[in-house]
Amino acid sequence: QVQLVESGGALVQPGGSLRLSCAVSGNIFKAYVMGWYRQAPGKQRDLVATITGGGTTKYADSVKGRFTISKDDAGNTVTLQMNSLKPEDTAVYYCNLQPILPPGSRAYWGQGTQVTVSS
Repeated sequence: QVQLVESGGALVQPGGSLRLSCAVSGNIFKAYVMGWYRQAPGKQRDLVATITGGGTTKYADSVKGRFTISKDDAGNTVTLQMNSLKPEDTAVYYCNLQPILPPGSRAYWGQGTQVTVSS
């Protein structure tokens, strides 16, 4: 059974930093993409950053140069280092695991962790 548990969300001042972590259990997939998404109140859930099993990363334009996604070799932990935080980064951040094989596999989500950027 796949489970994802996020941690690290907090209240931080603009310009500050946070590090989110996602502990993944049951990741038996040989090909997958792990990622972070966020959802602000009244808005849709948007992609923040993704990383493949091979380490290829992708970022939303709004976080490029400020956020860094990484994972361990086993695919058991994925982290999001967030620097130079802005009030518009305020949202619930969700960890995601998307198996690539077999085609059509379901995605897995964590329960979310709140990040609030405010003075």
